[in-house]
Parts: sequence; structure tokens; C-alpha cells
Amino acid sequence: MPSEASSSSAPCPNHNARDAMPNGGRLTVETANEKLDEEYTRTRQEVEPGAYVMIAVSDSGHGIDGDTLGSVFDPFFTTKEKGLGTGLGLSTVFGIVKQHGGHISAYSEVGRGTTFKVYLRSVDEEAERSFHGPSAEPRPVGKETVLVVEDEDVVCDLACEALEMLGYSTLSASDPSEALGIGAQYAGVIHLLLTDVVLPRMDGKTLFEKLSKIRPTMKVLYISGYTENFIVNHGVLDRGVHFMHKPFSVAGLAAKVRETLDE
Repeated sequence: MPSEASSSSAPCPNHNARDAMPNGGRLTVETANEKLDEEYTRTRQEVEPGAYVMIAVSDSGHGIDGDTLGSVFDPFFTTKEKGLGTGLGLSTVFGIVKQHGGHISAYSEVGRGTTFKVYLRSVDEEAERSFHGPSAEPRPVGKETVLVVEDEDVVCDLACEALEMLGYSTLSASDPSEALGIGAQYAGVIHLLLTDVVLPRMDGKTLFEKLSKIRPTMKVLYISGYTENFIVNHGVLDRGVHFMHKPFSVAGLAAKVRETLDE
């Protein structure tokens, strides 16, 4: 589907998405209710835990490399040619979101598109009570073994810590080669593969297919900084697979892991 991003000069991710897809592409806008818990905010001290409304804008453009991604919200930072950008668009968006007590994040892989997520505090009193209230349902637990494959060390460490807190045993790998080695050498049963969709030199789907040959009973739960609709619409994953987008809460992880294992 060709991009129909606005040609207006107003600063917004949509404008950048149009420039990232000069030959057309897909622009996806999604909304969802999210709960950011203490585990997530522990590594992002500027974010308060609570109930949020998430707005995600994803494009299928050329993507942003890691060094550039860390500077996209800086004032006057731009990768465009002189005269084509002021470098104030995303920094303005960042300021507006912060003024409203929100949080904005960007996720991208070179050649695979970019997703911007804006989190705004929910004013739904029911949601606030369910997040903070003592009557919240207990988190489902387990004793199975989970292999976590994630090239972001912070995400990998948090996922393993959360799973162990819930009673699971964990194995971890930062790339597919290491994961394949663990799959071949580990003497016990690996019940679940928890893997990022986009990994160095091999995607998560291919990794699962390879591991399934030696561990046919192992199940898989995919995670990604992209949203589920974006991943499915681009043919990276099949619709109906177990998927969870980052950032995820401990409660969300607990529920999704248990759901995947029990299916």
C-alpha cells in the first residue's frame, strides 16, 4: 500500500515516515491500553508506573541505525540534507509528550522500518484502581525452563529476572548462534523459546524452526519493539502466533508465558 503521509511541514513521525518511504510503503497507526510497571520504569526513571494509552506509528521504510536512533529526539539533530529539515520535529514532539506527563520511545532496525510509541497517562479511574489496587489478580507462575534470546542486554536481564521471580528456570543467549548451541547441548527439557523477532544474522522465526528440529516439543513466544500488526502485515510472522511487543510488564509477561505454555 503506498504511503499517504501528509505533505504538511508540521513536525511529526508521519512526516519522517514519508521521507523514509520515497517509493511508497506501509504506514500503520495503532492504539492500545498499556500498564507500565516498576520493572519497566526501573531502567527508565523518568517514567512513572501506571496505566497508559499507547499510540504507535510504524513505517516500513529504510530504518534507523543504532547510533542515530539514540539522537533522534535531540534538538537540531537531523540526517536530512541542508535546507530539508530543521532537526526540531521530533524534539518538539518529545517536549509536548513530556509536558503532558507522557513518555515516547523509538524502535528501529535498518531495512525493517521504524516504530514510534507515545504513552500518555490514562485518566480511566477503573484502570488506575486495577493497576494499583490490592485486589489485582495474582501473577501466574510456573516451573518450566525458558530459553530467552535477546540481543539487548537490559531486556534480556529483565526478562530472565522476571521469569525467575515467577518460578521458571532460565537460559539466555544474545544471538542465534549461542541459542543453537544451548539448544544442542543443554541436557534438560527446554519448554519455551522466548525470542526477539529481529536478531543478528537470523530472525526469530528461523531460529525457532532450526531449534524445533532438535526440540520438537518446545513452544515459542515472540517479542519485538514493533507492534504485532506491523510484524504480521509485513510477513515476518504468521497471524495467530504468540507475540508480545516491548516494553512489557512483569504481569503481562507472566500471563503470556503461561498462556503459551498451556495452549
